[in-house]
Amino acid sequence: MKKVLIVDDEPFILEGLQHSLTDKGFDVTTAENGENALSLFSQSYHPDLVITDIIMPEKDGIEVIWSLKEKYPDVRIIAISGGGRISATDHLKIAKKLGADAILTKPFSTDELMETIETLNL
Repeated sequence: MKKVLIVDDEPFILEGLQHSLTDKGFDVTTAENGENALSLFSQSYHPDLVITDIIMPEKDGIEVIWSLKEKYPDVRIIAISGGGRISATDHLKIAKKLGADAILTKPFSTDELMETIETLNL
Protein backbone atom coordinates (compact mmCIF):
# COMPACT_ATOMS: atom_id res chain seq x y z
CA MET A 1 0.00 0.00 0.00
CA LYS A 2 1.47 3.34 -1.08
CA LYS A 3 1.77 6.06 1.58
CA VAL A 4 0.57 9.57 0.81
CA LEU A 5 1.02 12.73 2.89
CA ILE A 6 -1.51 15.49 2.18
CA VAL A 7 -0.58 18.99 3.35
CA ASP A 8 -3.25 21.69 3.31
CA ASP A 9 -4.53 24.26 5.80
CA GLU A 10 -8.15 23.87 4.68
CA PRO A 11 -9.80 21.06 6.70
CA PHE A 12 -12.40 20.24 4.03
CA ILE A 13 -9.64 19.82 1.43
CA LEU A 14 -7.68 17.52 3.76
CA GLU A 15 -10.74 15.44 4.56
CA GLY A 16 -11.91 15.22 0.97
CA LEU A 17 -8.53 14.20 -0.40
CA GLN A 18 -7.95 11.77 2.46
CA HIS A 19 -11.32 10.11 1.85
CA SER A 20 -10.81 9.92 -1.93
CA LEU A 21 -7.32 8.45 -1.71
CA THR A 22 -8.18 6.04 1.10
CA ASP A 23 -11.03 4.75 -1.07
CA LYS A 24 -8.48 4.17 -3.85
CA GLY A 25 -6.31 2.04 -1.55
CA PHE A 26 -3.69 4.53 -0.35
CA ASP A 27 -2.45 4.83 3.24
CA VAL A 28 -3.05 8.53 3.89
CA THR A 29 -1.61 10.85 6.55
CA THR A 30 -2.45 14.56 6.74
CA ALA A 31 -0.75 17.72 7.97
CA GLU A 32 -2.40 21.13 8.31
CA ASN A 33 0.71 23.13 7.39
CA GLY A 34 4.23 22.79 6.07
CA GLU A 35 5.86 22.85 9.46
CA ASN A 36 3.87 19.80 10.58
CA ALA A 37 4.65 18.02 7.30
CA LEU A 38 8.39 18.54 7.68
CA SER A 39 8.15 17.43 11.31
CA LEU A 40 6.67 14.11 10.16
CA PHE A 41 9.68 13.59 7.87
CA SER A 42 12.06 14.36 10.75
CA GLN A 43 10.28 11.59 12.71
CA SER A 44 11.15 9.08 9.96
CA TYR A 45 7.79 9.13 8.18
CA HIS A 46 8.65 8.88 4.49
CA PRO A 47 5.62 8.64 2.20
CA ASP A 48 5.78 7.67 -1.46
CA LEU A 49 3.92 10.85 -2.41
CA VAL A 50 3.39 14.30 -0.92
CA ILE A 51 0.46 16.41 -2.09
CA THR A 52 0.99 19.94 -0.83
CA ASP A 53 -0.93 23.16 -1.06
CA ILE A 54 1.18 26.22 -1.74
CA ILE A 55 -0.36 28.97 0.39
CA MET A 56 -0.41 27.94 4.07
CA PRO A 57 0.54 29.36 7.46
CA GLU A 58 3.73 28.36 9.30
CA LYS A 59 5.69 27.03 6.31
CA ASP A 60 4.17 27.29 2.87
CA GLY A 61 4.23 24.68 0.13
CA ILE A 62 7.20 26.26 -1.62
CA GLU A 63 9.28 25.79 1.55
CA VAL A 64 8.01 22.22 1.87
CA ILE A 65 8.97 21.36 -1.71
CA TRP A 66 12.38 22.99 -1.44
CA SER A 67 13.19 21.32 1.91
CA LEU A 68 11.99 17.87 0.89
CA LYS A 69 13.70 17.84 -2.50
CA GLU A 70 16.94 18.98 -0.88
CA LYS A 71 16.91 16.19 1.74
CA TYR A 72 14.85 13.51 -0.05
CA PRO A 73 15.32 14.03 -3.80
CA ASP A 74 13.39 10.87 -4.70
CA VAL A 75 10.15 11.85 -2.95
CA ARG A 76 7.33 12.47 -5.41
CA ILE A 77 5.47 15.75 -4.93
CA ILE A 78 2.24 17.09 -6.39
CA ALA A 79 1.76 20.82 -5.74
CA ILE A 80 -1.81 22.13 -5.59
CA SER A 81 -3.05 25.71 -5.44
CA GLY A 82 -6.12 27.81 -5.91
CA GLY A 83 -4.20 31.05 -6.03
CA GLY A 84 -3.88 33.91 -3.60
CA ARG A 85 -2.34 37.33 -4.14
CA ILE A 86 -0.87 36.03 -7.37
CA SER A 87 -2.51 33.47 -9.63
CA ALA A 88 -2.42 29.76 -8.95
CA THR A 89 -0.57 29.33 -12.24
CA ASP A 90 2.30 31.52 -11.02
CA HIS A 91 2.55 29.66 -7.70
CA LEU A 92 2.52 26.33 -9.46
CA LYS A 93 5.19 27.39 -11.99
CA ILE A 94 7.47 28.22 -9.05
CA ALA A 95 6.65 24.90 -7.39
CA LYS A 96 7.50 23.02 -10.59
CA LYS A 97 10.85 24.84 -10.90
CA LEU A 98 11.70 23.90 -7.31
CA GLY A 99 11.07 20.22 -7.90
CA ALA A 100 7.36 19.42 -7.79
CA ASP A 101 6.83 16.42 -10.04
CA ALA A 102 3.32 17.51 -11.00
CA ILE A 103 0.94 20.41 -10.41
CA LEU A 104 -2.84 20.75 -10.14
CA THR A 105 -4.96 23.88 -9.96
CA LYS A 106 -7.81 23.82 -7.43
CA PRO A 107 -10.52 22.83 -7.81
CA PHE A 108 -9.69 19.48 -9.42
CA SER A 109 -11.56 16.20 -9.59
CA THR A 110 -10.62 12.86 -8.06
CA ASP A 111 -10.19 11.57 -11.62
CA GLU A 112 -7.71 14.35 -12.41
CA LEU A 113 -5.79 13.60 -9.21
CA MET A 114 -5.68 9.87 -9.97
CA GLU A 115 -4.50 10.52 -13.54
CA THR A 116 -1.73 12.73 -12.16
CA ILE A 117 -0.71 10.10 -9.61
CA GLU A 118 -0.61 7.47 -12.38
CA THR A 119 1.77 9.64 -14.42
CA LEU A 120 4.15 9.47 -11.45
CA ASN A 121 4.13 5.66 -11.64
CA LEU A 122 2.81 5.17 -8.11
